[in-house]
Amino acid sequence: MTDVRAELEAVRDELRAELAELTAVPRDPVGAVSFGKRVGEGTSQAVERIAQVDAARRLDAKLRDVERALVKLEEGTYGVCDGCGVRIAPERLEAIPWAVRCVRCAAAR
Repeated sequence: MTDVRAELEAVRDELRAELAELTAVPRDPVGAVSFGKRVGEGTSQAVERIAQVDAARRLDAKLRDVERALVKLEEGTYGVCDGCGVRIAPERLEAIPWAVRCVRCAAAR
């Protein structure tokens, strides 16, 4: 479990760093909300911002699962599905060490 803990902690730290970068306040907050001087610049900037928000949401969801998996390690419940209470398949945990739900419960989510 020490290897799993180290891997989860490394993933957690990487996710926190990525989220911090994505959610950092721009140096020029006024420039961040400008819509550019050419037609279409505002649209491309808005699309880029939407993509950043979506990426931040996905990273945050993954971070919550990683942090939950670390708590489960401490509790001694790592590898047990949060949804139905059955053991999570070892293959799933090997592929996704931060999995806190079995395949069936994850698909229903």
